[in-house]
Amino acid sequence: MYYRGYILVRLKIIGEEWKVVEKISGLKSTEAGENWEVSYATPVYGGWDLIIECSFTKLEELDKIVTALRSDSEIASAIEETTTLCGTKPNYSKN
Repeated sequence: MYYRGYILVRLKIIGEEWKVVEKISGLKSTEAGENWEVSYATPVYGGWDLIIECSFTKLEELDKIVTALRSDSEIASAIEETTTLCGTKPNYSKN
């Protein structure tokens, strides 16, 4: 069972959307006992520039995902603001 989360991203520089999407697509855990990943990312229209879907088995892993985005210097330099949303139940099957 997996939780599903969404990270809304506002970029500092318009036109960098696909570059950031390529950089974060496929981002996943590398430590034993963790099972999180960025499952989807795409530019969107409106008040935000990107939406990132992620899946994780423990709520604590969501912090690892956000930290991974903020600690990568190339990604972090492109991000102005984020808002993170999380499903309330671990009912997202990856099948």
